[in-house]
Amino acid sequence: MPELLLELFCEEIPARMQARAAEDLSRMFAERCAALIEAPAVTFHGPRRIGLSVLLRDAVTTEGREERGPRVGAPEQALDGFVRKHGVARDALTQEGAFWVLAKPGETVQARALVAAAVPAIIRAFPWPKSMRWGGSSAMTWVRPLKRILCVLDGAVVPFDLRAGDDDGHGLVSGDLTEGHRMMAPGAFAVRGLADYAEGLRERRVVLDATERARLIREGIDALCAAEGLAVVPDEALVTEVAGLVEWPVPLLGRIDDAFMDLPPEVMRTTMRVNQRYFALRNADGSNPGSPQSDALRGGAAARFALVANVAAPDGGAAIVAGNERVLRARLSDARFFWDLDRKQRLEDFLPKLDSVVFHKKLGTQGQRVARLERLAALIAEKVGADPVLAARAAKLAKADLASGMVGEFPELQGVMGRYYALGQGEKAEVAEAIGAHYRPLGPVDEVPSEPVAITVALADKFDQLAGFFSANEKPTGSGDPFALRRAALGVIRIVRENGLRLPLSLILAEAVDLAQLAIARVQGDRLRDVKADYEEHLGESSRGRGHVIREVTSDEVRSILDFLLDRLRVQLRAEGTRHDVVTAVLGATPDDDLNRLLARAAAVRVFVESDAGANLLAAYKRAANILRIEEKRDGHTFDTGYAHDLLKAREEDALATALEAAATRIETDLAAEAFEPAMDAMATLRTPVDAFFDKVIVNDADAAIRENRLKLLARLRATMDAVADFSKIEA
Repeated sequence: MPELLLELFCEEIPARMQARAAEDLSRMFAERCAALIEAPAVTFHGPRRIGLSVLLRDAVTTEGREERGPRVGAPEQALDGFVRKHGVARDALTQEGAFWVLAKPGETVQARALVAAAVPAIIRAFPWPKSMRWGGSSAMTWVRPLKRILCVLDGAVVPFDLRAGDDDGHGLVSGDLTEGHRMMAPGAFAVRGLADYAEGLRERRVVLDATERARLIREGIDALCAAEGLAVVPDEALVTEVAGLVEWPVPLLGRIDDAFMDLPPEVMRTTMRVNQRYFALRNADGSNPGSPQSDALRGGAAARFALVANVAAPDGGAAIVAGNERVLRARLSDARFFWDLDRKQRLEDFLPKLDSVVFHKKLGTQGQRVARLERLAALIAEKVGADPVLAARAAKLAKADLASGMVGEFPELQGVMGRYYALGQGEKAEVAEAIGAHYRPLGPVDEVPSEPVAITVALADKFDQLAGFFSANEKPTGSGDPFALRRAALGVIRIVRENGLRLPLSLILAEAVDLAQLAIARVQGDRLRDVKADYEEHLGESSRGRGHVIREVTSDEVRSILDFLLDRLRVQLRAEGTRHDVVTAVLGATPDDDLNRLLARAAAVRVFVESDAGANLLAAYKRAANILRIEEKRDGHTFDTGYAHDLLKAREEDALATALEAAATRIETDLAAEAFEPAMDAMATLRTPVDAFFDKVIVNDADAAIRENRLKLLARLRATMDAVADFSKIEA
C-alpha cells in the first residue's frame, strides 16, 4: 500500500493547540479521502509542525449514478444546456417516465489526484482557535506563518500549490523537504517516507513523537533529582505543555535563592509554573533544612527547580541555568513584594474592595455574595455538625483574598492565600482551613473537604453558585457551561457522598434561591429592604437560637437545580460503572433529596435485582405491568388497588393477596426506618406466590367481575413494588 506523509511546517505553534490540531488534520483528511484510507492515520505534532502518515489505496472507483434532466417535451434550449453541462451527446440520454435521464458510469480517481485536491482545501479551512495573516495581501490564514508543505506519496511528491483565484497562497507549493532543529541543525533535507523522516529529524536533533518528548522530560528530571536527593512535585499537565515547547528536551537543575525560601511553597510553585514553566522540587525525605517555617507548612520544598532547555549546550547548560536563575530571582522578588504588602493588613480590610467587584451583572457584587455565603453557612452548619460561629466567620473571609495583591497577580492562588493570611492573623485553624478548602474539589481527583467548617463553607459556595445562576437563567446548555455549574454540582455530590452527609438538599436550595432572587431584584432596582433584614425575617426566630424556620419547597428553580444535581449523580455513577438505571428507578419511586439515603436504597435494590429471586420477580413485575398497560388502554381507565377478597376464586390468587398485604406492611415499615435490605427481603417473599399466580391463573377471565378483580390484584402488586422503586425503569 502506498504511504502518504504530510507535514505542515510553520513558526512556533502554541503548545496548547498542537494535539488538537493534529487530531483535526487527521479528521479533515479522513472526511475528504475516506474511500482511499486503508488504515487509521498516525499523527504527530510539535512546536513547529503537525502532520500525519497514512496507508492509502492506489485509486478509488466511484459508484455510477443517474442525473435527471429536463422533462420530455421541454424546450430544446433546456436539453442542449443539460448535455453541454455533462459533456455528452443527446443519444446518451434515455427516457424514464416524464424525464430525460443520463446514466453516468463510475469514475476511477487516482490517490495522488485526490490528495492533491484535498490538502489545499484542508489548509484553507483549518479550524485553528486563533489565526493570523502575514506577508502582504494574501487572504490565507494560519496559526503562525506557514513555511513548508511536505507531501509525499510512495516516495514521490504530490504536486499542488495554495494559489486560489487572486490569492497567491504565499507562493507555497508542496515538496519533499522539511527542517531539523532551528539552532543545532539548521537547513532543509529531503525525505521519502515516515521512517526516514523520523530518523532524519532525530539526526538533526528533533524528537518527533510528543509522547517520547514527555517521557524524556519526565525521566531526565527524575534522574537529576535522584542524584541530589530531590523529587519533582508531580505536574503532568506541565510535562505535556513543555513537551510542546521543545523539540530536543534537555532537563537541567537550577537553584532558588535562600532569601525566598520563606515564601509559601504554593507561591513559589505558581510563580515558577505560570511565568517560566519551571518544575518545583522537594526534598525526597520531606525535610526542609534551614526553613524558617515548619516542615508541615513548607511541605519539604527544596531550594532547587528544574527547567527544560531546547538545546544541548556545549557548556552543559551552565549559562542557560544561570540566566534562568536570574529571571526566577526577579519573579520571586515580585511575589515577595505582594506577600509582604498583603500581610500589612488583615483579611477583613480587603472586604470593602469586594463591594466594587462585580460577581455577575444580574447577581451583584462579590461583597453581596459574601453576605449570602454567611447566611447559607449558618444554615448548613447545623446540618453537618459544624460550629455556626466559626462557619459564618470562615464564609465572611473566604473571598477576601480576591482583593489581595497576590491573588490579583496569580488568580490560581485564591483560597490558598486566604488560608495563609488567616493563619498569620491568628484565626482559628478551622476557619483558615475552611478558607483554603472552600473551592474544592477542583476536579475529579481532587480531595473534598472533610472538616465540618470547611464542608460548610464549600457547600455554601457551591449552593450559592447553583442557585444564583439558575435564578438568573444562566443555566448550562449542551454546548457550554461558562459558569462551571456542572463542576459545582459534582462538587456538592462528592462532598455529600464522601463525607456521608445526610442533607435535605431541597430545603437548603430553597434558602439559596431566596437569597439569589433577592440579589437579582436588588440589581434590577426594586425597592427592597436590606438583605440581612429580609433574611432574618424569613428565618423567623432562628437568629435567636430557636432553630431555622424553612418554608415548604415549591420553587421551580429549586426543583430544576435538584434535577440538575440528580442528573450529575447519574453521570458520576455511570463513570464509576454503577448501574444508573437502578438510581433512576429509585428516583421514580420517591422524590428523595437525601443523596446518601437515596444511594443506600439504590444499592439495596441493585443487590435485589441481581439476585435470582429479584430477577424473576422483576420479570413478573414487567409482565404484570404489560398486562395492566394493555388492559387499561382497552378499558380506558387505570385500575386501582382495591380488589375484593370474596372474588379471589383461585387458591393461587388468594395466596398472592395474602403475601402482598404482609409484604406491603413490612416494606412500608422498613422503608420508613431506612432498613432497605429487610425491605428487599420482604419483597423477595413475593416471588413464589407471583410465579404460581401467573402459572395457574388466567387474568382475563370470562367473568368480567373476576377479570377486573384480578387486574386490581396486579395493580396492587405493581403499587407495592413501586413503593420501593419504579421497576419499569430497570433494564432487564
